[in-house]
Amino acid sequence: MVMRRSERAADRPVARRQLLAWAATGAAVLGAGAALTGCSSSGSPSSDAGSADSPTDDFSPAAPVPSGVPGLPTPSASAVAARSKPVYKVHDILPSAPSNAVALTIDDGPSRLYTPQVLQLLRKYDIRATFSVVGMEAHANKDVIKQIAADGHTLANHTMTHPQPLSHRSAAQIHQQLVDTQSVLVDSGAPAPTLFRSPGGDWSPTILETAAQLGMTPIDWDVDPRDWARPGTNKITEKLLAAKPGDILLCHDGGGDRTQTLEALKTVLPALKAKGYTFVTL
Repeated sequence: MVMRRSERAADRPVARRQLLAWAATGAAVLGAGAALTGCSSSGSPSSDAGSADSPTDDFSPAAPVPSGVPGLPTPSASAVAARSKPVYKVHDILPSAPSNAVALTIDDGPSRLYTPQVLQLLRKYDIRATFSVVGMEAHANKDVIKQIAADGHTLANHTMTHPQPLSHRSAAQIHQQLVDTQSVLVDSGAPAPTLFRSPGGDWSPTILETAAQLGMTPIDWDVDPRDWARPGTNKITEKLLAAKPGDILLCHDGGGDRTQTLEALKTVLPALKAKGYTFVTL
């Protein structure tokens, strides 16, 4: 996703200040040589997602990582069996879903500007989606989280600060990123997510095991229009319209200017429904 720091700061000043406050409370420092890649660098063998030349992800702090979020609830979780790889297809997680099912997943919000517009569009076409939310954004926009849940959409954990690559963090940092996001969402009045999506589709045994310990199934995607890079509304539309039954589609409502994504979805959602596809949440 491409966005200058000044533009991002203007879009979410509360979240930035809150992040700095968390980072000041005993945060660990990242290695200076860790590479930061774009949001859509999936490891899926069937994915056409981002590559090594993906743009820097500005969600990732330059140095500190929060070590905890004081005063928030710690939700209980029942561990699930760890998977050896994330879910890339609808029927891998929902075997009884209709044969024509597709799943729309929307990452990196909630955005106070774009998420309400996405929700309005989903209501218009009576579609439910899966929102992979960033904890720092959720904490700054609790009312938007409540609206996502109230509209019947599913919330997935997408880490607290969207650090990339997550697999380069310590086991303790990975756990903190996931559990803090669970706490933030429960504090926002939403149920604790049972789904986890790693930033950039970056997976490791530690990430998969940590998600399982916290009761979450790891989800990825297999249709990526690279909308985070703003390639143009037509390109986003073309890629999404090529979806096949069983596909998990990736889009973004946060992390930058999502006007192109919104414009593409205005065409894509009714067109896929006209093809007879059934939208499901994961």
